[in-house]
Amino acid sequence: GGTKQTSETASDEKSIEISSVTIDPAQSMVIWSGTMLGVYTHEGTLDLTKAELSMADGRITGGSFTADMNSMVATDENYNPEQGSTPEKLVGHLKSADFFDVENYPEATFVITGAGDNSVSGMMTIRGITHEETVENVMMSKEGDKVKITGDMTIDRKKYNVSWDSPVAERVLSNDLVLKIELLGT
Repeated sequence: GGTKQTSETASDEKSIEISSVTIDPAQSMVIWSGTMLGVYTHEGTLDLTKAELSMADGRITGGSFTADMNSMVATDENYNPEQGSTPEKLVGHLKSADFFDVENYPEATFVITGAGDNSVSGMMTIRGITHEETVENVMMSKEGDKVKITGDMTIDRKKYNVSWDSPVAERVLSNDLVLKIELLGT
């Protein structure tokens, strides 16, 4: 066997080396947003029930995440209660068969299959349909004794049969669903 050479010097302390991280699903979430083109954007959160991340040499090598679709909450202000537009109504619609059919598909999952310098690719499953997706802008930081990992993902909802379209011609719902992933662990 040869001797292992380490290139860690005192000047490298600024870059955070995370050899392993235990994600706390309770403190992690997915922030989602969908845009009615030219009208408004709705935003909200999803809770994670499971979140596992494998690391090696400070890089993400694998992992899997499960989002509880029933935990969906809307957090934006773009509603008009007088016209019957409320966050609860939106979420009710998003949970229905028009969108995510949460009754039949209570979970969405993402299983990491590979990672680049600041991106992670994997298989996303929504409504029982699986496609490869990529998380971009993956950043790791230390917040006190916690490790925070964030990333961005844009998925085409139509690929997952989330195919509802507005009956109003000038209200076009973007096919892009924008997700911001925030993981907190130790």
